Amino acid sequence: MSPQTSISKLARPEIVAMKPYSSARSEAPDEGVLLNANESPWSLLPDAQLNRYPEPQPQQLVSRLASLYQIEREQLLVTRGSDEGIDLLTRVFCRAGEDAILQCTPAFGMYRIAAQTQGVDVVSIPRLLADNFSMNTDKLLETLAGDTPIKLVFLTTPNNPTGDSIDKATLLKILQTANGSALVVVDEAYAEFSSKASFCSLVAEYNNLVVLRTLSKAWAGAGLRCGSVIAQHEVIDLLGRIIAPYPLASPVIELAERLLAPEILSLQQQQLLALANNKQRLIKILKAQNYITDIWPGDANFILIRLEDASGLMHYCRGHNIILRAFNNEPMLQGCIRISVGSDSDLDSLETALNTWKTT
Repeated sequence: MSPQTSISKLARPEIVAMKPYSSARSEAPDEGVLLNANESPWSLLPDAQLNRYPEPQPQQLVSRLASLYQIEREQLLVTRGSDEGIDLLTRVFCRAGEDAILQCTPAFGMYRIAAQTQGVDVVSIPRLLADNFSMNTDKLLETLAGDTPIKLVFLTTPNNPTGDSIDKATLLKILQTANGSALVVVDEAYAEFSSKASFCSLVAEYNNLVVLRTLSKAWAGAGLRCGSVIAQHEVIDLLGRIIAPYPLASPVIELAERLLAPEILSLQQQQLLALANNKQRLIKILKAQNYITDIWPGDANFILIRLEDASGLMHYCRGHNIILRAFNNEPMLQGCIRISVGSDSDLDSLETALNTWKTT
């Protein structure tokens, strides 16, 4: 492996030179007579101490997340979902009007939104439709090997909405090619649904690797908005310079810690098993519909399908209170619908709608 360039050389110089904001809670613990943060001395709710600011990076929550992802505490930053991690990375490493990000379309739309908000270009490499939407790795490596302004490479595994995953050998090639010029951001929002190993273990070895994780999907915590950025300490330090002083609200911290308690793990594993079984049932339901021309099961908790009259099916299902997801603005996904794996009763309703659509 070639020597690794200091990540600070890839970041915006004004961020590297910035002295981060020091909040009252970061300077002193939540103990004693607290007269340092201009807080109210009283709470209006007797069962919730909302009058006090929370920890900027809650120690117990960070420890539980680091243990969950089998990394060091110093390699993790807690954020308001993965979306905030995407935004922080773009603001720290991309200069408006000069730099760019790379994505493999179709991809999660927030990569593009974060880039456009920051005023940086978006380089999109279309996936290979003929090869089940797999990444065009050769084109990606060729693009990175050139003299480009790309600072961030966004990869998702399993990908949303196509469900395909990245193998380790491919990721290593990308990391080595991007060494010295760009960070490789692997979004593992759906990792728990896949049988493939997480790439968190590679963070200690590659300083240009960033992994995004979330409690929204497999941990049934979408309403919490709690995510993690996992990277070497140099990256975490740079992101920490611009993150909001108190990114997570006190109730979110409390609920996230409860969600990660050991006694919840067995329930979470039961839910993952139930979803896996329901996914197999959903595949059978979809295969029974002769009007569906393509089915991409993928490795996540959703299935992508294609049919001639996708808008008609969407409209019919909505009329029966079943909400699916189409991608009308994505050229490669015309006629495609993404269906999340639901509960037994959800699938009962969907099966009835799919069976009756063409007969009404």
